[in-house]
Amino acid sequence: MSTPPAGPLNPPSRRSIRVRLLLLALLPLGVAMPVMVAVLAGWGGDYFDRLLVTKVRADLAVAHGYFERVSEGLGRSVEGLAGSARLLQALELPAERRPEALRNLLETARSKSRFDFLRFLSVDSSRQDAELWPVLDTALQGESMTAAEVFSADQLRAIDPQLADRALTQLIETPNAVADARVVESRGLLIHSAAPVRAADGHLLGVLVGGVLLNKNLEFIDRLNEIVYPEGALPLGSAGTATLFLGDVRVATNVRLFEGERAIGTRVSAAVHHAVLDEGRTWLDRAFVVRDWYVSAYEPLLDSRGQRVGMLYVGFLEGPFTAAKHGALGVVVALFGMVMVVAGIFAAFWARRVFKPIERMHATMHAIENGNPEARVGPVYSRDELAVVAAHFDRLLDRLQAQASSLKRWGQSLDVEVAKRTAELEQAVADLKAAQSQLVMSEKLAAIGQLTAGVAHEVNNPVAVIQGNLEVLRDILGPAAEPVATEIKLIHEQVHRIRLIVAKLLQFARPQDYVGYLEPVAPAQLIQDSLVLVGHLLKKGNIAIEQHFDSTRHVVCNRNELQQVLINLLVNAIQAMPEGGVLIVAAEDWDESDMPLGLRLVVADSGPGLAPAERERLFQPFYTAKKADGTGLGLWVSLTLVERYGGRITVDSEPGKGSRFTVWLRFEPLMQELPS
Repeated sequence: MSTPPAGPLNPPSRRSIRVRLLLLALLPLGVAMPVMVAVLAGWGGDYFDRLLVTKVRADLAVAHGYFERVSEGLGRSVEGLAGSARLLQALELPAERRPEALRNLLETARSKSRFDFLRFLSVDSSRQDAELWPVLDTALQGESMTAAEVFSADQLRAIDPQLADRALTQLIETPNAVADARVVESRGLLIHSAAPVRAADGHLLGVLVGGVLLNKNLEFIDRLNEIVYPEGALPLGSAGTATLFLGDVRVATNVRLFEGERAIGTRVSAAVHHAVLDEGRTWLDRAFVVRDWYVSAYEPLLDSRGQRVGMLYVGFLEGPFTAAKHGALGVVVALFGMVMVVAGIFAAFWARRVFKPIERMHATMHAIENGNPEARVGPVYSRDELAVVAAHFDRLLDRLQAQASSLKRWGQSLDVEVAKRTAELEQAVADLKAAQSQLVMSEKLAAIGQLTAGVAHEVNNPVAVIQGNLEVLRDILGPAAEPVATEIKLIHEQVHRIRLIVAKLLQFARPQDYVGYLEPVAPAQLIQDSLVLVGHLLKKGNIAIEQHFDSTRHVVCNRNELQQVLINLLVNAIQAMPEGGVLIVAAEDWDESDMPLGLRLVVADSGPGLAPAERERLFQPFYTAKKADGTGLGLWVSLTLVERYGGRITVDSEPGKGSRFTVWLRFEPLMQELPS
């Protein structure tokens, strides 16, 4: 049904409509666009700055890891030589040959491992220097130790006069630094390690101590900078820098004071000095470094006594990033201006001719969308294409209304039938797949349960005979059994071990009969204990460990079973990184709808990740994605144990992005029946 035509509009009304159309077109842009630009400038600038801080925080973590690896490598070298047969042979030589042989051996090892000094100290000499060198005191107690330490000029000179000369640094007056009357820095910052040297019979012969002076160690600082900021790592022409500080003095840096001259001897600003050296905080912010502003990260360096003796710094030039940010903002402002100009011209040109017919067509469409199929545009008195379009639009609506009514009736009946048949088919397919999967799984588990129970029963019989006859044998022999008391005790222990293995087999066959003792378990201690148990695997690969204890909650469960689950996840993560990587272990609160439910244990790796097909089968028994000799039961058993307490295990993984396993545990277990 057509609406009645509207009467002609007088000229003042047309002028008013054109003005309003122009205002409607330009006012939203004139108000919204400046607000958007202001928000973009504020929020975008802040977000950009936070991205830079996040970047420099990651750079500091890489630098810290390299510093730790160098320290650990030095300690391993000293400990390896201290326990070597070559050193023991040299110490066992006659007195006239011993000094030369020992000197040649230590000089060869020093040159090979790039130590600045490597010395063997007798027990008496070590005790004399133990107060000055805490690592010697630890080594005298039988333990190896590696630490950063500050040595005075006299101590350096006693080791090697060249070290004292190398450590001597002229201080350069630096703006904004803390006032200091000194003109030179004569102390030295060293990484040194000490390890006990024992004779074949185990008694202490002395201490082997070695170290590397970090003052003016350009090879070390350049290598650190190359690792943190490899070529092409920083866009926009920025440059990365790294520095080691002794106190607030740069003693090793690639920051340039002048062209080609390093800024060794300059000092850090008072603000950084107060935050890092005085308060022990990590600085993550922009800072003025020698001649320019850098996005900087400083962290304190601690000596063997836990005192702050220096800083590790990484950072990159802020200027190129700031210029890029301002350039992007300028482009946005320019685009805003262009949009305003174009929109003004367009609105002024079309306001007179298109407003009214388009408004009526828009009103008609809006009415139809709101459920009025009888709405129409009606006659348009302008003699142009819009009038033709409006007439065609009405005729099209008439046809569409008739066709829609017919199609709606057919569609409703067809939809009902299709939905019914589809639902039946989907349910049938789902039921069939579930039944097939459950049947196969039940058959496998039943066979394994019967076989396990049978093996356990057959093993228990001869074990009981062995234990009984062993008791008879000991009673008959009486005192005559004393010479072999140790062997008899060993047999008892092995028999007990066999019984434990049998118990584990029975637990696998009938897990519902072997629920362990429940107790409150702290996640932090559990994670630490589990990491110790897999320590031998961690030592085989270049794996860095990140620990995040964001939850102090306890859960009630069997500690051994939960540790079994966590160790299984840790072993899988380590095996996923044969070439090294990052192992993340975390404890987090589990809350839903602002209600605390329990905690989450997270084990993540930086390995190759899992394909979707692997993730779907990951918790099925007998499936393994790692190696041919795996049983494929580890994750299935772990999931079974966790589900018994009302929890679950989830995995988040993509190819090339590592895997993240999460164990969800409730405060109190919701014990579930396991299938027999």
